[in-house]
Amino acid sequence: AGSALAGGDLARGADIAEECANCHGEDGKGDDEFPAIAGQDAAILVIFLKTFKSGERTSEDDVMQEYTADLTDQDMADVAAYFSSLPAN
Repeated sequence: AGSALAGGDLARGADIAEECANCHGEDGKGDDEFPAIAGQDAAILVIFLKTFKSGERTSEDDVMQEYTADLTDQDMADVAAYFSSLPAN
């Protein structure tokens, strides 16, 4: 098991984050089209993920709804812990 941060497992989060890299980049820094998520507060990232999953928050072409549909609360905590551990710049 990896180190836990904000209730999440960094190593497991890194595995889950492989799909996130398709849009947000391997370093989580995003680009002109996709927001940076590296270095963001883990609790805020979890809120964003949960609101995408519930449909309260939407994304273009519902991409985030598709990515979050099968994530458990623990999955969200893990991926949020991973991205929050990355440097923002």
